[in-house]
Formats: sequence, structure tokens, C-alpha cells
Amino acid sequence: MNQQSLSAFIWSVADLLRGDYKQSEYGRVILPFTVLRRLDCVLAPTKQAVLVELENRQKLGINPEPFLLRASRQTFFNTSPLDMKKLMGDQDHIRENLFSYINTFSYAVRDIFERFDFHAQVERLAKCGLLYRVTERFTQFDLHPDVVSNHQMGLVFEELIRKFAELSNETAGEHFTPRDVIRLLVCLIFIEDDDVLSKPGVVRALYDPTSGTGGMLSISGEYLAEHNPKARLTVFGQELNPESFAICKADMLIKGQDVSNIVFGNTLSDDGHSGRYFDYMLSNPPFGVEWKKVEKEVRKEHTTLGFNGRFGPGLPRISDGSMLFLLHLISKMRPVAEGGCRFGIVLNGSPLFTGAAGSGESEIRRYVLENDLLEAIVGLPTDMFYNTGISTYIWIVSNKKPEHRKGLVQLIDASNMWQKMRKSLGSKRKELSEDHIAEITRLFGQFVEAEADGKPISRIFKNTDFGYRTITVERPERDAKGKIVLGQKGKMKGKPMPDSKLRDTENVPLSQDVEEYFKREVLPHAPDAWIDHDKTKVGYEIPFNRHFYVFNPPRPLDMIDADLKLTTDRIKAMIEGLTA
Repeated sequence: MNQQSLSAFIWSVADLLRGDYKQSEYGRVILPFTVLRRLDCVLAPTKQAVLVELENRQKLGINPEPFLLRASRQTFFNTSPLDMKKLMGDQDHIRENLFSYINTFSYAVRDIFERFDFHAQVERLAKCGLLYRVTERFTQFDLHPDVVSNHQMGLVFEELIRKFAELSNETAGEHFTPRDVIRLLVCLIFIEDDDVLSKPGVVRALYDPTSGTGGMLSISGEYLAEHNPKARLTVFGQELNPESFAICKADMLIKGQDVSNIVFGNTLSDDGHSGRYFDYMLSNPPFGVEWKKVEKEVRKEHTTLGFNGRFGPGLPRISDGSMLFLLHLISKMRPVAEGGCRFGIVLNGSPLFTGAAGSGESEIRRYVLENDLLEAIVGLPTDMFYNTGISTYIWIVSNKKPEHRKGLVQLIDASNMWQKMRKSLGSKRKELSEDHIAEITRLFGQFVEAEADGKPISRIFKNTDFGYRTITVERPERDAKGKIVLGQKGKMKGKPMPDSKLRDTENVPLSQDVEEYFKREVLPHAPDAWIDHDKTKVGYEIPFNRHFYVFNPPRPLDMIDADLKLTTDRIKAMIEGLTA
């Protein structure tokens, strides 16, 4: 059975719930039962060995846990003589037996079901008379890793969550990342380290502060295993949504990762990995989601810790917290002296240009560019995500830029690199093929400017090309007779008083001399103007689309006239035909 058929088969359990559950509540039953069945199948081959080991260790009166872990050949175990199929043998006590079965899992698994609030769902199903039927339906699925690989299981979970998210109208962008986008991200952050990663015994730490169901962590692990089976990737994550966290933790358990590295909670207000630094990081934070809930904690850290905390450079407007995740990741970069770090983050278009000079967003961009942290930005096609069709961009950020990249930023326009999906999934209608991923990775790896079909697709700029000074242009206040009003006191005494109604601002690129710009662009139109240098601010913006715009001149007028004449002649002939 392929992954889509399996997803549909599991989804069919919803038929049993209809009437007793709202559509938006189906996930509360289907997701934990799917995890339970997966764990049940994973433990099946070693079940008897674990029970024998338990009996032996209890006779000796010693802590059986380490022996049970070894006997189960997993990072978790269950000491109940029951399994899901045996639960079917006692219909009258299915509720009690199911509780007993859950409670005999090792702690990490019990925590997963607590996050799902599974006990409440079991009670509700029992009350509705559905518990036996739902449990029985899940025993029909064989979810052992020999039948359904970890990769397939990840896809099944993501498909189920996507359906549940559609039914509950989740916020755009607050969702997991499509696999093709993750593969591109992984290729981009690993490409320049292929030599290092291919050495035997290499150990690297990877972190996702918005880990969701763990898709980015899983695919990174698969990439590294494919390139160097002897390399070891230790993964770390944090997730806010309890159901996504539970699935991520279950996935990591089955893959043998240390699940204590996956932390539950809000990354912005309660950093679960405080004091840790990482070699690689990936993130797809929610787009356009306000951060009011964590405003108090974030502002406190910004004010009291400044640059010693995570949010020193500035705070974005309250309506979009995605740039806070950018700052959070920067604070987690392993120092250059210890090997440095590279990370990829998916953002919408807003962080490229929102906010005037001196605003929180501009100050964050200024910090990133003036510290030479930005390596590249890749513009993705629209309609790439499951619940939003907006334009998205991958930022590649690094504190270990190779020499030839220093002081420079590469922009790659991949908006035309896509293929249509055979079947749309929510808002996702386009996907990146392996060839597209290879082409984007090649452009990034070779660090070259390039064109396709006469249009630029890769361009390289200096960091300072994105900077500008906002100067304030003042003009004198005049009285009723047209005479300039002079200041009477303070530092303005004897000087022309500025007229606030005539005040204006100009953005001058950092590469240009302000005085020369003023003489050339302002004085010819306002000879009495001057610059108030005290009000000058430095800002940064990245006008991504403007750098790839190609002007197409309109057709010559005589061609347009000829087309119009043809059309009017045709209409005239039709009218004449009607009146003849």
C-alpha cells in the first residue's frame, strides 16, 4: 500500500466519528491512535523478550529499565502483556485495558499521549460507544517499519495533519513545510560542507526552533545518512503545538534520537535550548502571525539584555513575528572559533523591505548585512505551501562565509523553476523537481551570476548596495511678507526656522555622497533647502523583485494602429452584415 492509500485508509476512521465528533476534532482521535499503532507494531517483534527480561529483573529486585531498553532494541518499551490486537479480546473492558496498556509504556511515550490529551479522548469515545470500533479499525493497519518506512510514515502524518488543518482553518503559514522545499533547504546549507561531512565519525548538531512534526530534522538526517553513513547528526527541536510535538517526539523515538532534545513550548518566550549553539539550523516560522502573546517576555529580553540576549538589534512590528525567529537563530549560531554555523530560514516577502530606516525591521536587516551574515536569498515560486499561495524566500545565513563570498550577497530568482503537481494538495499546486533543486543548488554553490531566457536568475551584490541614508530636507518658514523667520533662542538663534509643512525626506544610497546627491537632486528645485543632519538615519532594504525586473518595451505605435484598424474593420463588416 502506498503512502496516499494508507493516509486515505487511516482517514476513513473519520467515518466512525461522524456525528459524535465535529470535523475539526477528528485529528484528536486519529493522530494519537496512529502513533499508538505505529509504536505497537515497532515493539511487536521484541515484545516477548521484554516481558521475560522484566520477570527476571523483578526476581533479582533491580531496576529493569536499562535491560528492557536493550531487550526492546528501541529507545522505549512497554511492559504490558497486552498489545492492540489482544485488547480486542475483551470488549467489555476495552477502556480499562487501553489505559493500562498506555500506562506501561516508558516515560517518553507516556508523555507523548499526555500531549495528545489521549485519556480525555478515550473517555469520550467510550461514552459514545465508539472506543472498541475505533481501536479495532486501527488493528487492521500494519505500521511496522518493515512495511511502512520512516519516510513513508512521516508523509502519512503530514498528509493527515494537512487535512485536519484544512478542516480547522489554521492560520496561513502556520503549518509544516513541503518536502521539496525542505530538500532544497538541506542541499543549500550542506553543499559547501560536503567534504567535511564525508569524513568518518563526524558529528554535527542540527536545530529547528519550529520543528512541527520533525520533517526538517528527518530529511536532514536522511541526507547525511545518504552522503556518509558513518556521520552522526544529533537533532534538536522545539515545538509549540502539542499534537505536532507529540508526533515529532514519536518519530524521533523510533529513529533512536535522544527525545529529550525535542522540547515543548514557545521558542520566543521560553527558549528550550538556552546556552546551546548549533552547526546547522533550519526553520519555517509562521508567516504574518502576530507575537502579542509573547510581547511582554520578548520586550523584556530586548530591553534588559540588549545584544547579550536574542533580540538586541530590534523588534519587528507586532503583526508579524517571523523576524524574531531570524534573530533567535542568529543567537544560536556556533561561534566561528568553534567551527561556525550556516542556517536556512523560510520567510515571506515582508522581511525584505518592510519598515523605514530606524524601524525594528530595518535595524534587523542592518545588523544582518553590516555583520556580513547573509549569504543568499532564493525567491521560490508561488503556490508552494499547503495553505498559502504567497511568495516565499529562503534566506541562507552564515557566520563562516568563504573568502570569495565575503561582503557580498547572492540573490537567486527561482520563481520560474517549478512543475505542476499531478494533484493539488490544498493551496500547493507547484513543486520543485530534483532537477530544479539541483539547478538552484548549483547556482548557489558556484556563486555565479546567470541568465535564463534572456532574464537574470542569479545576481550578486555588495552588502552596502542594500543600504541607504534617509535625510530630512528642511525649508525655511516665511512670514506674511515672505521674509524668512529667524530663531530667537537656543541653538536656532539667528538661523532660519524650518517650516514643518514643507519638511521632506530623501533616501540616498550608501554608495552615494549625501552632499553631492543634495546638490544634484534637491537644490535645483528648492534652492533655500538644507539638510538637518541630526535627523539622518541609516536603513536597509532588499528590493528582491526590482533586481530581476526586465523592461519589455511596448510594440511600435504603427503596429498597434494596424491591429486596431483590423479589429474595427472586422466589427464594421459584422455590423454591415446584420443590416444588409
